[in-house]
Amino acid sequence: MSKLVIVGTVAFDAIETPFGKTDKILGGAGTFIGLAASQFNVDSSVVSIVGGVFPQKYLDMLSDRNIDVSGIEIVKDGKTFFWSGLYHNDMNSRDTLATELNVLADFEPVVPETYRDAKIVMLGNLHPLTQLSVLEQMHDTPDLVVLDTMNFWMDSALEDLHNVIKKVDVITINDEEARQLTGEYSLVVAAKKIHEMGPKYVVIKKGEHGALLFNEDNVFYAPALPLKEVFDPTGAGDTFAGGFVGYLAKSNNLSFENMKNAVIYGSTLASFCVEKFGTERMINLSSKEVYQRLQQFKNLTQFDIELS
Repeated sequence: MSKLVIVGTVAFDAIETPFGKTDKILGGAGTFIGLAASQFNVDSSVVSIVGGVFPQKYLDMLSDRNIDVSGIEIVKDGKTFFWSGLYHNDMNSRDTLATELNVLADFEPVVPETYRDAKIVMLGNLHPLTQLSVLEQMHDTPDLVVLDTMNFWMDSALEDLHNVIKKVDVITINDEEARQLTGEYSLVVAAKKIHEMGPKYVVIKKGEHGALLFNEDNVFYAPALPLKEVFDPTGAGDTFAGGFVGYLAKSNNLSFENMKNAVIYGSTLASFCVEKFGTERMINLSSKEVYQRLQQFKNLTQFDIELS
């Protein structure tokens, strides 16, 4: 089992969907990634920043799941990053109502000394220079670096983004972002162009339509599990990434064939995330439920066919 470093926001969200609305609740990419990876009992550390009144119970909850929180800086006179969003009826589009960077505006991540030898690093969606600073703190080149990013950084920090993309093994982005990054509509062509930027593996997330994994001439597709209800898509992509890296950290197998399994685990955990608001479902998720849903995925995707 490999040590895992996760850099990403630990934040507050306020969410409104067709199914209801919340006041400030626990959110943030680092939180979702950490909770998903904790399903594999890996030795992980979340590197982030919060304000002085951030509830201790949330830090304790992460610690109880074998997540090291010594890399979460607490700014006593600061406020925690806050995001508020409104989802439309199709749940695929949303309006951002508020973004308050607060302590995140001056975030300079510090990887705990005991995790600077980690073999796997998950760079959650942050400014590319912040992501790069984490890699510079590692004692040796990690066996696997996974990068998540978004179109905001493509618009505002493209050169910095290209610099960090050169240094990663896997990039996870959605289909719209892949097209923007490359200028290509075909996702197959887009993945090829992203390979040329540096990453060996490209994961393109397609929301309710599943995810694609590319490696040179190899392509793997995993569907999304059909769900009766989707309450809140917030954090689903981060949960996918957490399941992906958590499985790889546990299995210590970075082959393309094993990454197929990692994609399935990521998709499985993301399917739970959307069933409740915020992190509620992930906090209360049992290993038995995960196993049962993996069986559903297996039944959904495996079949025998006679080739004539």
